[in-house]
Amino acid sequence: MIVRYLREHTSPPVFISSAALAVAFVMWGVISPASLGEVAMAVNTWITDTLGWLYIFSATGFLIFVVILMMSRYGRVKIGPSDSVPEYGNTSWFAMLFTAGMGIGLVFYAVSEPISHFTAPPTGEAGSPEAARDSMLYTFFHWGLHPWAIYIVLGLSLGYFAFRRGLPLRPASALYPLLKDRVNGWPGYLVDVLAVFGTLFGLATSLGIGAQQVGAGLDVLFGWENTTFLQVLLILGITAIAITSLMLGLDRGIRRLALLNLWFALALMLFVFFFGPTRDLLNSLAANMGSYIQEIPSLSFQTFPDGGNGSAAEWQSAWTLFYWGWWISWSPFVGMFLARISYGRTIRQFVAGCLFAPVGASMVWLTVFGNSALDLVQADPDHPLATASAETAIYVLLDQLPVSQILITLASILTVFVVVLFFATSSDSGSLVVDMLTNGGDPHPRWQQRLFWAVLEGVIAAVLLAAGAASGADALSALQTAAIVAGLPLGIVLIMMAVGLSTALRDEKFVVALPPEPSPLDSLRHSTTRVAPGEDGRPAAQQAESDPLMRETAVAEFATSPSNGVDDPGRTPGPGDDRN
Repeated sequence: MIVRYLREHTSPPVFISSAALAVAFVMWGVISPASLGEVAMAVNTWITDTLGWLYIFSATGFLIFVVILMMSRYGRVKIGPSDSVPEYGNTSWFAMLFTAGMGIGLVFYAVSEPISHFTAPPTGEAGSPEAARDSMLYTFFHWGLHPWAIYIVLGLSLGYFAFRRGLPLRPASALYPLLKDRVNGWPGYLVDVLAVFGTLFGLATSLGIGAQQVGAGLDVLFGWENTTFLQVLLILGITAIAITSLMLGLDRGIRRLALLNLWFALALMLFVFFFGPTRDLLNSLAANMGSYIQEIPSLSFQTFPDGGNGSAAEWQSAWTLFYWGWWISWSPFVGMFLARISYGRTIRQFVAGCLFAPVGASMVWLTVFGNSALDLVQADPDHPLATASAETAIYVLLDQLPVSQILITLASILTVFVVVLFFATSSDSGSLVVDMLTNGGDPHPRWQQRLFWAVLEGVIAAVLLAAGAASGADALSALQTAAIVAGLPLGIVLIMMAVGLSTALRDEKFVVALPPEPSPLDSLRHSTTRVAPGEDGRPAAQQAESDPLMRETAVAEFATSPSNGVDDPGRTPGPGDDRN
């Protein structure tokens, strides 16, 4: 019966391989957490020392690729048939992609990262005005256009090949132009298994970070010591909330949690904005955005060959390479989720919406929290924020606002709720995606499989925290290591996806359509009626251009033969269109 179930409801090679390897990892962490932590750190050191350049070049290459794609004629191609329409309104779409794409990390790092760059910059003098400016620049760089470009490459590739070419919604489908029928053999299965592992470990990093911050909030509010044991209990408890949302389905569960969390996060940000240095924050936002736009070309290829302050290589490994690995490991999860909720949108809408809307919101969020904290530390170098840990920094900032203690307590409670809901939306969305990755691309997986992957995600996060503590490293280092290691093979797959998508788009056929033949009477009337230039209210040049005999228009439509067996006449038949 089990064999029959697996054949009917999963992709057995992907599901069995992924589940077996994930369970083996969990058992290793349970039996010998110190050994797991030591091996992971050794692999992480080798990757950052040897292949760090690959993360830098690939992340920047993805950004250049998606911008060119958005501005090209292919931007008018729809993610779906030519007559398809979006399934979700703009507000719901934005809420889901934002909470799934960033989530916990924005709350965790919005205060602590700028402070860290200010007190220990890779270049320049620590604590100087230049360090303050650069601290927000580096933070914007890590949370700006590059992460979303990574998500877009995978999400756009999946959406195009699944909804326009009729292939299953699985990462291997995006490599069809390169692998052809081998996407249904071991090369395709290997790509899907790598995507599963990237998703599991990328999510585990986020869930571990969320547990640390919720534990810190409980310590502030109730005096509970923020131990690894408490964080593991929090992971299990919040995973249960995520499972409830997941079992309700995408529309009823994830969508409602995403919208609710968006409003809670907005309320928290407005609280800090209005009770913090409001006018200075507005000035800082403009300065931060200007600095980011000006410096992004040089930052995108920065590897600190001169050594910076002597520890620039370690700084880049701990920050930039960690972030690029984290975003890459998240890309199967976020990309597939974005593809599923973006049916019916054009490539230009998809890229512009994912690239600019959430990035703009992130910049506002980071400025409100980051610059509020920087102002306090610049005014007092011995301020508690200067030495606060990453998980407690936001609570220390709230405690410094000039409001009553009851409002500070309520704001801290709201912060805990926001992190919990970010945790839940990330977990339930990720579980849904992992199940789709292991069942061959079915967008409506069975509840038993969703439950299995949701529980396994939480267990992996708990194991990583325990392994970090057992190896003598801090838990955050263990989570960062998992993200960097998982991102390496997926980064190579993403490069192949970009090549495959480019190849497929070149096969789209554009037809030049001329306007209908004008009536001879119209031409005769125009030739016998003299109108002085500008008499009809238009310039003479515009009158000449409007002559139907002199004008030619190009209409971008994607033509196919009526006999190709495809229901939609507006797209090229794909390799999966003849599937039963």
